[in-house]
Amino acid sequence: MPWDITVELENRPGTLAELGEAAGQKGVNLGGICGFPCEGVGVIHLLVDDAAAARNAFDAADISVTDEREVLVIDIEDRPGEMGRLTRRFADAGINVDLLYLATNTRAVVGVDDLEAGRGLL
Repeated sequence: MPWDITVELENRPGTLAELGEAAGQKGVNLGGICGFPCEGVGVIHLLVDDAAAARNAFDAADISVTDEREVLVIDIEDRPGEMGRLTRRFADAGINVDLLYLATNTRAVVGVDDLEAGRGLL
């Protein structure tokens, strides 16, 4: 099952490399990633298949895991309007999308406020 892991990194050169190395050393594949600065730290969302393994890898490297949650991973087309088409399905069903980023192999990572209802739309 796919998981989004949120970590916080010091906003300085090398912290993303350290994150990638920590995951790689423990055999954790990062299937998607997005990040942004927020209040002096880098907030990074990572798509992983095994949340416990990712948490262990990051804990061992002294990387702060601040959240983990199950997410939807949806194959999408790389074309104009695709984001609107995808998110309209959730909106019309009254499901709030509160996380969205792209992953490898043209997939969208979607966090929703009602995971079971979201799965029902797929």
